[in-house]
Amino acid sequence: MTNIIPKKLKKGDHVRIIAPSRGAKIIGHDVRKIAEERFKKLGLSVSYGRYTTDDNWDLLGTSPVNDRLFDLKDAFHDPEVDAIFTIIGGFNSNQLLPFINYELIARCPKILCGFSDITVLLNAIYAKSRLVTFLGPHFSSIGMLKGCDYTIDNMVKMLMEDGQTTLEPSLEWSDDAWFIDQENRNFIKNDGYWWLSEGEGEGTLLGGNLGSFNLLLGTPFCPEFDRDTILMIEDTAASDITDFMRNLTALIYQKGFGNVRGLLIGRFQKGSQVTREQLEYVIKSLGINHIPVVANLDFGHSTPLMTLPVGGNVVIKDKKITVKVG
Repeated sequence: MTNIIPKKLKKGDHVRIIAPSRGAKIIGHDVRKIAEERFKKLGLSVSYGRYTTDDNWDLLGTSPVNDRLFDLKDAFHDPEVDAIFTIIGGFNSNQLLPFINYELIARCPKILCGFSDITVLLNAIYAKSRLVTFLGPHFSSIGMLKGCDYTIDNMVKMLMEDGQTTLEPSLEWSDDAWFIDQENRNFIKNDGYWWLSEGEGEGTLLGGNLGSFNLLLGTPFCPEFDRDTILMIEDTAASDITDFMRNLTALIYQKGFGNVRGLLIGRFQKGSQVTREQLEYVIKSLGINHIPVVANLDFGHSTPLMTLPVGGNVVIKDKKITVKVG
């Protein structure tokens, strides 16, 4: 089946914000306002799904499945909507998978962008409809007052420009609670990419948050590692090196893992206490140091964030990583 490439965003286009995982209430109005203004500067207007509201949430901070499904379906079906951003991640977007109209999505392809728990939707939608989706900032991520330039520049390059880039590390990064205190920030100098295993590889990009992606294993919603595949994985502060190792091992056991030609690992949060030395040990002990493995990339649960196409193409060569949407 041929991949479906969504059209690029342009000035005058409209973006729909939905909450297929956790609800909007946990995102402050100040963050939403900053994000709305940033999109406006890009020439993009914004609206929220019918059920993406402060009131529509339950004890776990999420909306009923049918409400979340309605907003997802309506966003793809509405001809006035040109792209869809999730407002935040969470823990339960996998509840939607059996009920999504994947044929509708294939007929009405649009940009879908988010990360964390949204990894589930990005990969399932790609697997079932072949629509290229995007592991990138939530709408709320664009509401970061300081340190957001790298995130916005990469988003624009991938979603509004030619959709091709050679990845470059950010100059600095942060892992602080910026959504609580937008002024007092702690930025850390970036020491660049960690080439844990060198080599060359090319393939279709799959993955995202490791724990979320592994929820798809053994289900009909998991994309197959067809032909040549490049995997991208990252984990949260709640996962230390032992959690990371066993979750990665589960991926290695999957049919078709022999088709994986490279592994990209997003930056670990400080709370995980994962070191380069530990990662080097894991990669060697699991026997995957025969392919290029690059860590400390700008995707995951620290900031800033790249925008990366699930279903896009990646070339790893000459210690450079080139990404292309189509």
